Amino acid sequence: MTPIQEKLLELQDLKYKDFHSKLMPTVCKDKIIGVRVPQLRKFAKELNKSELKADFLNALPHKYYEEDNLHAFLIEQIKDFDECISVLDNFLLFVNNWATCDMMTPKILGKNPDLLYEKIKEWAKSEHTYTVRFAVVTLMKFFMDERLDKKQLTLLLSIKSDEYYINMAIAWYLATALSSRWDLVIPYIENQKFDKWVHNKAIQKAIESYRITKEQKEYLKTLKVK
Repeated sequence: MTPIQEKLLELQDLKYKDFHSKLMPTVCKDKIIGVRVPQLRKFAKELNKSELKADFLNALPHKYYEEDNLHAFLIEQIKDFDECISVLDNFLLFVNNWATCDMMTPKILGKNPDLLYEKIKEWAKSEHTYTVRFAVVTLMKFFMDERLDKKQLTLLLSIKSDEYYINMAIAWYLATALSSRWDLVIPYIENQKFDKWVHNKAIQKAIESYRITKEQKEYLKTLKVK
């Protein structure tokens, strides 16, 4: 057992493990230690200054789910854009669940949106489920409001998959985009540009959003596909 694994086991909360494992159907329960996110983030800050960091980032695949999340939080602390992309590329193919994928938000990515968008297009073409999901979620995190335009919606339309976690991410994106730029996005719903499941799930999630007006929600209900 490595020193990092020993530290994670010291932070173990078995009740949290039982609860969290139910949310992670793609991860074997034996791979989940049960460490709460605030503790993991604190440990990541300590590890970022440690001699163990470099070897840990290169020791892929990791054994435990929490090691993957720790890896994600270390990536978030990288201050150089090119280095961040390089480490992400090494890590993404080993991501096997939605939580690790979604919690990883390196702020440095937002500092160079043009290069980031080109990288998102590359990730979106991957054959790996969580690399594609990461592309969609990253697009949602960094390209809303004034950065949201038709080319991003066209990019989403190019993603064809039967994978639940990819399609759920696209639906989540569309619901968020509706709250960000309704007039731009609503024609894609009105004209049923996306697959039926994504279309209806996007409407459902938008209706659940507090950022969508009552009138908009009522209109969205009329656009569901039976």
